[in-house]
Amino acid sequence: MSVFHSPQPAHWPPHLGWWVPHSLQTCDVFILLTPTVWPTGVTTPIGSGDMATPFPLFDGSAPRQQQFPEAPEMGIDPAKRYTATMSVSIAGEAAGEIVIALDAVNAPVTVNNFVFLALHHYFDGVIFHRIINGFVCQGGDPTGTGRGGPGYRFDDELPKPGQYQIGSLAMANAGPNTNGSQFFLISGPSGVQLPPLYSLFGQTVKGLELVERMQNVPTAAGDRPKDDVVIESVTISVAD
Repeated sequence: MSVFHSPQPAHWPPHLGWWVPHSLQTCDVFILLTPTVWPTGVTTPIGSGDMATPFPLFDGSAPRQQQFPEAPEMGIDPAKRYTATMSVSIAGEAAGEIVIALDAVNAPVTVNNFVFLALHHYFDGVIFHRIINGFVCQGGDPTGTGRGGPGYRFDDELPKPGQYQIGSLAMANAGPNTNGSQFFLISGPSGVQLPPLYSLFGQTVKGLELVERMQNVPTAAGDRPKDDVVIESVTISVAD
C-alpha cells in the first residue's frame, strides 16, 4: 500500500501541516511528520543578491543566532565535500556522535542552509521534539514545539522515488517549498518508504547505532521523548 497525504486529518489539530500514515499496513492511522507552522508573511526563498543574509566564516567564530531577516546567500562550493558531526545527549548524558555526509551536489541549496545554520550554532541545545520508532527522529526547531524556524523558508530539492534510506537526512516541511530548519533522520522502514516529498540532503556514515538508540527512547503525547534527546552541537568539516 502506498504512502499518501490526508488533506483533512482527524487525529491532530488542523494547523499542523502535512500528514503521512503511521504504518504502511493501514490507511486510517496518521502521524504528523511536518508540523512547521510559518508566521504570516514569511515567504523568503533561499537568498541571493543584496537581500540575502551574509554567510558566516567556517572557523566557528559566528555568534549564536536563531532568527534571520532573510535566507542565506550561497556560501558553499558544491564541488567540495561537506560533513556534519552531530553530538547528541540523552537524558542529560553524552550519547555519542552522528556523522552525516551532506549531498551538496544534488541538494546544494539545502546543504547551504544547513551549513549556514550550523555555523551560527543554531542547533546547539535544540531537542529532537518528535521521535517515532520505525519511522523518523525529527528535530531542528529551536522552540522545541514543532512550530519554530529561522524566519525564512526556501524551495524543495526533492529526490527520486526510492532514495530514502535508514540514516537519511531530509527536511521536514509544511507543504511544498516551505523548508526552514526542521529536519528528520530516517530511523526505520516506514521512513524509508516515504514518498519523495522531503528534500534529501545527507546520509549517516557513522553513528547509526545512536540513531537506533534514539528511536527507542520512551515517548509521551505527540511522540515527544520523555527524556530530552538534545543536539549538543553540529560541527561542519570541508574537504576538496
